[in-house]
Amino acid sequence: MADSSSASYIHMVHHMIEKCLIFNMSKEECVEALSKHANITPVITSTVWKELEKENKEFFKAYEERQSKQEQMSEEETTQLIQKIISDSSKESDE
Repeated sequence: MADSSSASYIHMVHHMIEKCLIFNMSKEECVEALSKHANITPVITSTVWKELEKENKEFFKAYEERQSKQEQMSEEETTQLIQKIISDSSKESDE
């Protein structure tokens, strides 16, 4: 049963990282935001992010290039977006 809950947790982190990507957050912003607002240990977010990078090399290469051209999000924007992600995630898990 522990494997199932671990897989579910990793899947949730994966889903939240995807939301961060939709909002054009950098890896660092995503790690910090999930740690601060969703109590996800930074090493977990980093590990899942690295695995996603391995599986989607071309996507992340293009994403990082886009990131380097854009200004980083403000702390307030990050907070608002993460609160929305958490709210959306809790609604989805209730369904």
